[in-house]
Amino acid sequence: MAFIDQALGFGTEHVRDDMMERQLKDYVSITARLIWQRQSIFFAATTLTAFYFDPARSIACYGAVLFTEVLDLILARRIREWTDHDPAKARRFMAWILANTALSAGAISLFVMVIALQQDVGGHFTPLFFLFAAALFAAMNNHQLVPALALRLTIYGATFFFITFLDIWRVNPPLSSELWLHFFTVVFVLYFIIDCSFMFLQLYRSRLRQLERLREEHARTLAAFEVKSQFVSVVSHELRTPLTSIKGSLDLLNSGALGPVPEAMAPLVDIATKNSARLSNLINDILDFQKIEAGEMTYNFDEVEISRLVTDAIEANRGYADSLGITIRGDLPAGDLVFVQGDESRLMQVMANIISNALKFSHEGGEVIVGYENLGAQVRVFVQDHGDGIPEEARKMVFDRFTQLDSSDQRKVGGTGLGMNISRQIVEQHDGQIDFVSETGIGTTFYVILDVHDPLAEDE
Repeated sequence: MAFIDQALGFGTEHVRDDMMERQLKDYVSITARLIWQRQSIFFAATTLTAFYFDPARSIACYGAVLFTEVLDLILARRIREWTDHDPAKARRFMAWILANTALSAGAISLFVMVIALQQDVGGHFTPLFFLFAAALFAAMNNHQLVPALALRLTIYGATFFFITFLDIWRVNPPLSSELWLHFFTVVFVLYFIIDCSFMFLQLYRSRLRQLERLREEHARTLAAFEVKSQFVSVVSHELRTPLTSIKGSLDLLNSGALGPVPEAMAPLVDIATKNSARLSNLINDILDFQKIEAGEMTYNFDEVEISRLVTDAIEANRGYADSLGITIRGDLPAGDLVFVQGDESRLMQVMANIISNALKFSHEGGEVIVGYENLGAQVRVFVQDHGDGIPEEARKMVFDRFTQLDSSDQRKVGGTGLGMNISRQIVEQHDGQIDFVSETGIGTTFYVILDVHDPLAEDE
């Protein structure tokens, strides 16, 4: 055993407990999965030998084989249910597997020898072929546990030699006899089986090494992700604290509470105010993106009335629209109120992202229309601008992370390129859809489709 493990780079003393557990579970998984394949082979062999030889002996031998199969299934179930990762229990399972392997291989070998003993000298093609098939089946499917495979092949090898030596002992033929040819053929067959065993064993061990490397790489990736997440979170929060003070001071200065701003200073204060607002939005986007990536974004679902949501979104962005010289107006249909089940603050965030994009890409003096349409079981909220439109080839970029349609250094609008990606993920958490239609030179309409929620139906 040690030679095989060393040849493949797996010294027995260095095999880790988790590797042993993986091999045990792989072994019993294959054993359970191939149960009906083995049973069909055993039943066919029993039927064939019962017809040509003593049926009572054949059926008795099949019963012995079937008994070991039941033991295998019981052991497989216990190993599958094993979850405490106890190394001592792993060693006990290995001992039980080896014991049952000896019983199973012994029962199959007895079956073969019983057939051989009923035949004339030199006529052992059937039992030897059955034994060859059993050995090859083991080489292909029992390579997960080297001790079990070696034990099974050792018992089969001994049976091969017993059958061929039985004829030689009976007849004592010269070396030129076909009986000796049978013996040397058996040696060749055993070499072939051992070679196949090594091949399947190497393939399996190679797969285990790849899985181990993937597991280690996954662990390193998770660690790097955790470090990156902590770094982004700390930096973002540390930036937010002084930025809040800066923005508050600028807002206080702009309000005139400290007196009128000197004319020469006003443009600089205005630039600082706009850039502090941009930086605040950038930090908020990065923090939201970090929460989504880590699965920590929280949602508080409740009834949300769409008309009020659209109206509040318009009013929240009216000041920004006025600063750009763009008109923003609502298109709200008359009729019954429409409700959806959602997180109002997150849906407002989606509306803010879509509306601010529409405003940024509109021309001065233009108009942005925000409204909704009742589609019956669904409601379609839309934001329509009359800007340059989005080329069809850029469609995939719109909802990607850190991408902007105008990514040049001279672009007219700023941002992180995260807003629409964050919006898409928020909408998807509401089981909705977000998309757009656009025509170059005419404008773009972004829309969000959500399921309508009927509060009256819920009360009933």
